[in-house]
Amino acid sequence: MLFRCNILAIVGGGRNPRYPPNKVMIWDDHQSRNIGELSFRSEVKAVKLRRDRVVVVLQNKIYVYNFSDLKLVDHIETIANPKGLCALCPNPSNTVLACPGVTRGTVRIELYDLRKTTLITAHEAELSQICLNLDGTRLATASDKGTLIRIFDTQSGQITQELRRGADRAEIYSICFSPTAPLLACSSDKGTVHVFSLTAEGSGQSFSSDPTTMGNVPSQSIPTHYSAGTAPRSGEEDGTENSKSSLSFMRGLLPKYFSSEWSFAQFRVPETRTICAFGTEKNTIVVVGADGSFYKAVFDANGECQNTSYSKFIQSDEDE
Repeated sequence: MLFRCNILAIVGGGRNPRYPPNKVMIWDDHQSRNIGELSFRSEVKAVKLRRDRVVVVLQNKIYVYNFSDLKLVDHIETIANPKGLCALCPNPSNTVLACPGVTRGTVRIELYDLRKTTLITAHEAELSQICLNLDGTRLATASDKGTLIRIFDTQSGQITQELRRGADRAEIYSICFSPTAPLLACSSDKGTVHVFSLTAEGSGQSFSSDPTTMGNVPSQSIPTHYSAGTAPRSGEEDGTENSKSSLSFMRGLLPKYFSSEWSFAQFRVPETRTICAFGTEKNTIVVVGADGSFYKAVFDANGECQNTSYSKFIQSDEDE
């Protein structure tokens, strides 16, 4: 969907797809018809939209088109990209695209307005997630190990902060920056959503006062066994600090693990594939699961996290 408006990009999938999986259909929901079509020789892995761009991700290539006339403006070679990893900055004043490079663990950043390309060696292992903040100044990455999330400056390519999700391997399903505060969240197959505090360097200190302005058309009870985790901290929202080991003062003598920054708040959900995002209300996080579940939680600077809303949009056989 193009922000919160009536334009959608549709790709066929499932057992009986309406459209071929190698085509992108641009659908106008007001007119109830296709207004554009892009065809490829291989399966489409992902599509990203903004007002002036359509980005299509294939297994080993990314195509960038003008939105107005679907004219090709760029194409990028990548390493094998079965997850369709790609991030497109939504800010109209900064055209930034991030995608896998041609070697394992690297990220390529296209700064189109500056006519500059930045290459970042983010991880030794394969990439599992990449995400840009709202204004495209910061990049968050995770590898298929799922233990660390690294934050980079998109112009210089320098790392600005490293966050630890956990000590054991995990598949990170999603990463998101808050559009209004120096915060970052991630969800994984461990069933825990982590909320981290970002430093001034990690956040880029650029926040929108209204995260809903990017769109052009406005558009039960909570299960008690999905309780929230806590990680007591102190300070207000913009002054929160991530948890650290009590031995972090010996960072020069002990392994890097002991100087890691851990999340200051956690929120438990079932171990299903999820995506997370910050809500429009202050200190809220929302989580949507592949099983049709929707969760909303509120957290404070002390790390206390509480479920406030739960809904189920898809009824499974077990629910009947």
